[in-house]
Amino acid sequence: MGFKTLCLGALCVFFLSRIYTPIPDSIEESWKVMALDVIAKACTLMGICLENTGIMRYEEFISMIFRMDYTQPLSDEHITVIDTDFVDIPVRLYLPRRKSEALRRAVIYMHGGAFCFGSCKQTAFDFLNRWTANKLDAVVVGVDYRLAPQHHFPAQFEDGITAVKFFLQDKILSKYGVDPSRVCISGDSSGGALAAAVTQQMQNDPKIKNKIKLQALLYPGLQMIDTYLPSHRENEHGIVLTRDVTIKLVSLYFTKDEALPQAMRKNQHMPLESRPLFKFVNWSTLLPEKFRKDHVYTEPVLGRSAYSLPALMDNRASPLLANDSQLQNLPPTYVLTCQHDILRDDGLMYVSRLRKVGVPVAHEHIENGIHGALSYMTAPFYLRVGLRIKDMYTNWLDENL
Repeated sequence: MGFKTLCLGALCVFFLSRIYTPIPDSIEESWKVMALDVIAKACTLMGICLENTGIMRYEEFISMIFRMDYTQPLSDEHITVIDTDFVDIPVRLYLPRRKSEALRRAVIYMHGGAFCFGSCKQTAFDFLNRWTANKLDAVVVGVDYRLAPQHHFPAQFEDGITAVKFFLQDKILSKYGVDPSRVCISGDSSGGALAAAVTQQMQNDPKIKNKIKLQALLYPGLQMIDTYLPSHRENEHGIVLTRDVTIKLVSLYFTKDEALPQAMRKNQHMPLESRPLFKFVNWSTLLPEKFRKDHVYTEPVLGRSAYSLPALMDNRASPLLANDSQLQNLPPTYVLTCQHDILRDDGLMYVSRLRKVGVPVAHEHIENGIHGALSYMTAPFYLRVGLRIKDMYTNWLDENL
């Protein structure tokens, strides 16, 4: 009995050592954040174990957990909620019930989930979009784009652009009573990347009549060519999202080939012909000094890997790779970044590049923020920082859209 107890105790200590991450003193509700971090990393560890034993793939297990959180389209006294399709893209519409003599504003929201997981039907995103529709008296569209690895890039971008183009048709805007000059595209995390990429495409396409008035990017991931930014180093074993998990999921966005994540972990996944692109993500010039700290910039080793994937150089996948002439046509932009987030520096560099070409940018940085905070706005795991980000985002929309 004593030996079995000792073995069980040793196993528990080993398990906790694999998933425990110290929580910085600046984090509020630290006990709750620690619990959420442990749950997230326990699920990751379990998914990897299931994958290694051949029972099911890691992403299938995590997707199964996400699907347990999907909601039905429940209307209330203020908002009518409808699940429908734009062309063949599933969307969830939030339509204010109160009468309006004037045309309404509209927000198109791209949910996060590392391109592999999630839906606009998740409890947190349903809550956020419902709140936005009610607070702004606006039509809100949640887009359910296809997910990796069943559908690799550019499927997610294509779904996003298809849904936006469909909505911006005069007859559709008229159907929902939307002012064509007051439409915003928003997104968080990987959804922020899609929102940024779709906005770039819309604003630079001369054939598109109705343009986007604003874009809002919440802790977005905007590049994949340099996997060793300061925020990657500081958050290698970060809260909720680690560097290894990020690389694993980003790789699945493009391919199931294990050669890509192996090369990305070494930051040796880019070909020689990608060299001109690194000026667009050179953090030694684009990051404010307080975020550069004492980190030393070294350009990634190019051409080392035999593995080559042209999609990695596509600005539809990495909006930070767009050139200045493409960026200068973008609308006023809201960017929110979080200190304790592996994707922090992507948002910071985008702010620098947009301001350099004259795009009006509102940037808010959450010193005690963590990645995915908007996913924690509802019971039983709500965080005050998630609710605060929700208010900051919707307040900016209300003042500017």
